[in-house]
Amino acid sequence: MTAVKPNSAAANRRNAKRRTLSVTGVFAVAILLLWVLVALFGPFLAPHNEADIVSDGNFTRPSAEYLLGTDYIGRDVFSRLIYGARTTLATGLIATLIAECLGIYLGLFAAIRGGIVDSVMSRLNDALLSFPHIMMGLVVIAALGSSIPVLIATSGFVYASAVYRIARALAMELREKEFIEAARARGEGTWWVLSREILPNTTLPLLTDFALRLSFIILFMSSLGFLGLGVQPPTADWGSMVRENMEGLGSGSLAPIIPAAAIASITVALNLLVDELSMRTGRIYGGARE
Repeated sequence: MTAVKPNSAAANRRNAKRRTLSVTGVFAVAILLLWVLVALFGPFLAPHNEADIVSDGNFTRPSAEYLLGTDYIGRDVFSRLIYGARTTLATGLIATLIAECLGIYLGLFAAIRGGIVDSVMSRLNDALLSFPHIMMGLVVIAALGSSIPVLIATSGFVYASAVYRIARALAMELREKEFIEAARARGEGTWWVLSREILPNTTLPLLTDFALRLSFIILFMSSLGFLGLGVQPPTADWGSMVRENMEGLGSGSLAPIIPAAAIASITVALNLLVDELSMRTGRIYGGARE
C-alpha cells in the first residue's frame, strides 16, 4: 500500500500539469477572450456608429477624440474596429460551424458505408479540393453577389471539403474496432453508429480542426473583403477596412494597419492554442492544416 500512494500522487501531479496551460496557452486564450468580449459588448461602448462620418479630414492622426484616427472619409477607426470585430468573428464562426457540420457528417457517413458510396463521395471531394479556395470563392460570390448570407454559405461550403477528408480519415481508423463491430452485430443503424460510437471518439481532433478552420475562414473572408467581394460598406469588416484605407499607408495612418493587426492576432492566437492542445495530448494534428 505504501508503494501505491507515491505513484498515485505522481500521476495526479502529471494530470494537473497536463491540465494547466502554459504561458503561451494563457496568452492565446486571453487574446481570444478579449476579442470575443469586444464583439459582444464593444458596440455598446463604441464612441461612434460604424457609418458615421465624424471628421472633415481624412486619415487624421490619433487624438483624445479619435483614439486611432480617422479613415479615408473621416470615420472613426476605433469605432469601426470594434464593430468590425462583431462582423468578422460572427461570420467566421457561423461559416466554420457550417463547414464542420457538413464535412464531419459526410466524412463519417462515407467511411461507415464504404464501397461505392465512399468511392464516389471521396472522388467528388477530391475534385473540389483541387480548386484553389480563393478562386472558387471569387467565382461563386461574383455570380451570386457579396451579401453576408452568400459569403457565409460560400465559405462554409468551400472549407467543408477539407473537413470531410479529416473526418473520413478518423472514421476509417475506428470502423474496424471491436466496439463498432459489436454495435453492428446488435443491429444498430448507420446514424446511430456515427452519433453514439464514432463521433464521441473523434471529438478532440475535430475540435482542434475547428480552431484551425476558424482561422482559415477568417483569413479567407478577409481576403475576399480585401478584394472588394466581402462584406460591403458601410458595414465594418476588418478585411474591407484594410482595402479601403490602403492609400493611408503613405501618410503613416493607422487605418489600414490596425485591422490587419487584429486579423493577425486572431489567427496567431488560434494556432498557438492548437499547438498547446497538441503538446498537452501528445498528438500532432498536422492533417488539419489547409
